[in-house]
Amino acid sequence: MNKNQKIYIAGHRGMVGSAIWRTLTSKGYTNLIGKTSKELDLRNQAAVTKFYKTAQPEVVIDAAAKVGGILANSENQYAFLMENMQIQNNLIDGAHNNNVSKFIFLGSSCIYPKLAPQPLKEDYLLTGPLEPTNEGYAIAKISGVKLCEFIRNQYHKDFVSLMPTNLYGPNDNFDLKSSHVLPAMLRKFHLAKALENEDWKTLRADLNKLPIEGINGTADKKDIINVLSKYGIKQLLTSHSSPLTSVELWGSGIPMREFLHVDDLAETVMFAIENKLPEHLYNVGTGTDITIKKLAKTIQKIVGHTGKISWDSTKPDGTPRKLLDVSKLNTLGWKAQIDLAKGIESTYEWFLENK
Repeated sequence: MNKNQKIYIAGHRGMVGSAIWRTLTSKGYTNLIGKTSKELDLRNQAAVTKFYKTAQPEVVIDAAAKVGGILANSENQYAFLMENMQIQNNLIDGAHNNNVSKFIFLGSSCIYPKLAPQPLKEDYLLTGPLEPTNEGYAIAKISGVKLCEFIRNQYHKDFVSLMPTNLYGPNDNFDLKSSHVLPAMLRKFHLAKALENEDWKTLRADLNKLPIEGINGTADKKDIINVLSKYGIKQLLTSHSSPLTSVELWGSGIPMREFLHVDDLAETVMFAIENKLPEHLYNVGTGTDITIKKLAKTIQKIVGHTGKISWDSTKPDGTPRKLLDVSKLNTLGWKAQIDLAKGIESTYEWFLENK
């Protein structure tokens, strides 16, 4: 593999894109291209076409997407469908029309039917109804998978789709309104621990970097306590000298989820760059899952929160289980390496240093 070839990473500042950039750099790749959303609006077809003609990348990695958790997805179905289709359509069609030698499309395990047999095989795509809370995002990603498949079949180009399970790691989204389950839990327990210890320095520093509904670290203590309570982080009245806190989480905690460190996904992309994969679609995961309740307890222990965990069963659980069958990729020689607990520990360390 020529390590001086031009590789464009769409979404290079996001969690996935930045991990891919770090990995490629560490492997000696020297000609990486990245554009911010201000420099290149990927929803703008004319702008993307101009970029391809000017930059002439040889490899394109599509790590750009509009993403969010259950709340953000369910409240913004139109935007999640439209904007993701605009981004990927422009990137895929531009790559096809400008002689890009390899295109790697990154999607999500939510493309599979809600009640498909477990673990999820690539063959289960389009065999049943999707999970309603993220249907818009899922349909967009399915259309990207099919575009890459059709280009591969009709024009014999090296276009491949990688479908990762739930991702986490450095540069994740920790906004409590739009984040996914793992980073949301991590920040909630972090804030609850600070509140429990009456550590207002930590609370104010956190809110100054990432305000919640406009409440930052300069707000009155009462306003901070109120906004934290709205997001399930509450003080408990006790006889102790310092209050305990409870963290309320969505759903029943019964569903099972699989989590993959973003650096493992970056290594998969590296594998796809350096090898011509024989098929168009591959699941990327660890092959093991965990209940949301056990995940919560694991994160609580790592963060050091000692209060209570409660569950709001009036909120949606989402898909009951979503475990990927990763045998196709494992057979080719790739396997995830990062243990979940160790990955969460390193992510929390990154969070403390950067958020």
